[in-house]
Amino acid sequence: MHFTSLARHLSPLAVLALAACAATGNVPVHDKAFTLYAPQFPDNSPLEQRHAGNIKANPNCVGENVSPALAWKNVPPGTKSIAIVMHDPEGRGGTGVYHWIAYGIDPAIGGFAENEVTKPSPKYTGGKSTQELAYYMGPCATPNSGWHHYTFTAIATDYEPGALPPDLTWPELQARLGGGHGKTASSIVLRFGRL
Repeated sequence: MHFTSLARHLSPLAVLALAACAATGNVPVHDKAFTLYAPQFPDNSPLEQRHAGNIKANPNCVGENVSPALAWKNVPPGTKSIAIVMHDPEGRGGTGVYHWIAYGIDPAIGGFAENEVTKPSPKYTGGKSTQELAYYMGPCATPNSGWHHYTFTAIATDYEPGALPPDLTWPELQARLGGGHGKTASSIVLRFGRL
């Protein structure tokens, strides 16, 4: 299967791992791995209802759209910016939903505080989510749909902040990260469901 067709079915982290292998033949191992984490939530923790989306016209959006705090550590040498993608693979009946796409983030800021990315910010360039938004939109899970697994992936890149245009979709950003521009990635999964 060709890389681009296979990539459509994989998480952002898996895509970058494949790209790294294809570009270099191996994946570098660091003593201290690049790590994305949520200070309030261990990996695979449930999000609180306040983190869910708040689109009034959508009865499945039952929250306050408070973005969780995110932070990263051990940024690899040569990283000029970070991209973050939030993906729900179970959304829209299993076709997936991209809730947030951001890039051009200065690695030195170290992360985002709670509720910091629920509107456009000079700290990142907003991509275009499935909802066609340039900022975080929380879960809008349908009742009785079980747990949804929201994968937050941070990608270390060699692009300077501001080098990429705004409003890139995930496939467009993914294409820009090819050719070795995506250096490494780290993910955390946070869950939400209306059981």
